[in-house]
Amino acid sequence: MLKRLLLVTSFVCLVFNPLSALAQLPDFTELVEDTSAAVVKINTVQKARKNRSGQIAPDQIPEIFRDLFQQRQRPQTQRPVMAMGSGFVISEDGYIITNHHVIDGADEIVVRFSDRREFTATVVGKDRRSDLAVLKVEADNLPTLKLAAPDQLKVGEWVLAIGSPFGLDYSASVGIVSAIGRSIPTEKGENYVPFIQTDVAINPGNSGGPLFNLDGEVVGINSQIYSRSGGSIGLSFAIPTSVAVGVIEQLKENGEVQRGWLGVVIQDVDKDLAQSLDLDRPQGALINAVEPDSPADKGGIKPGDVIVRFNKQQIIESGDLPHVVGMLAPEKKAPVELYRKGKLKKLTVAVGRLDNGDSSVAGGSDGSDRLGLVVADLSDRERSSLGIRGGVILEQVSPDSAGSESGLNRGDVILQLGYSRIDDSDEYKQVVRELPVDTPILIRFYRQGRAISRTIILAK
Repeated sequence: MLKRLLLVTSFVCLVFNPLSALAQLPDFTELVEDTSAAVVKINTVQKARKNRSGQIAPDQIPEIFRDLFQQRQRPQTQRPVMAMGSGFVISEDGYIITNHHVIDGADEIVVRFSDRREFTATVVGKDRRSDLAVLKVEADNLPTLKLAAPDQLKVGEWVLAIGSPFGLDYSASVGIVSAIGRSIPTEKGENYVPFIQTDVAINPGNSGGPLFNLDGEVVGINSQIYSRSGGSIGLSFAIPTSVAVGVIEQLKENGEVQRGWLGVVIQDVDKDLAQSLDLDRPQGALINAVEPDSPADKGGIKPGDVIVRFNKQQIIESGDLPHVVGMLAPEKKAPVELYRKGKLKKLTVAVGRLDNGDSSVAGGSDGSDRLGLVVADLSDRERSSLGIRGGVILEQVSPDSAGSESGLNRGDVILQLGYSRIDDSDEYKQVVRELPVDTPILIRFYRQGRAISRTIILAK
């Protein structure tokens, strides 16, 4: 009995020997040594500004009350806002990649290397939709990193991140790729990045830093985390090089990014919808609406169609469609495979150009506009009961949008935007399409029997 117990103990020790397991793990020391010099810490400063948010334009106030309002609405000075993030060098002459949200709104950007050299950076271009930005510093012979070939990453592969979490400069953390192609819509409902999900410890300050494979190549740019506490819980997301390469090229050449636009509102197909649409399984992007005269409309796509392949790429979930459409250059002709009334149909669609005001694919699935609003026309009976002649009613207000920040609520009736009276949804859409950015605009609306005037600011 004792002999048998000794044999079993020896076998267990052999199989579960921690030293044996450790011997199978990769050694990251050489990777960190070879790449750290090209990773940078980014410090930004947004200068103090006078806060005029929510003020009513003077010419909209009756003269008898104008002095009183101006006294109560004196601008208040805010303190400078400082923030930090990470980035990395991609060319010896000083081009640096980081996140859009790291440098957005910054008046000063300082880049610091591991050898303690510091440079003031200028913004070459930035793209909110992909959360990428290209900076430039005046320097030569800088250490650089190489971007990995797109679409080579696999789930389960080891990856390593370097950045400055919580200001702890040039910290390294490792993990594996948990998933590929994660759809995470922004607060505006836009969805252009098929994120890499990892369990690498990413924290505030890592944003914009590189995610490496074991060959020391950059496979992603760390962008965001999922956390209830603000710290890492093992759910981090990086922008893949398949997205970054094209965005970086356009930002360096043009300072902006042009994307394909289809002009549809979409949703996922669940089991019940698949059965009702005569599909053999839940798949694709269900078309809920098609914008008139849009590329989709001109290409023959109709409400009720289910797109299962676009530009030869499979569409498994609705979130896959914006990823594919957004990567296409405007005017690009793309083959489309879709199901209509249970039968497979093939079309060719020439995608349009996505402008700031376009919110349908490539875009959000909620159909909200530049202000983050979804509106509808009022019936004659509703107008009569409210005692108004025109206006549009708010059916939806997207969180963190310009409309939300102005205090608009579902059920409000918009009567005026700027100097334009709003009579119906067509007129509203035309006015919204022409609104300037970063400029306070009067918005007058009706709420619970009371007319209210505020300002709304459309951010870039």
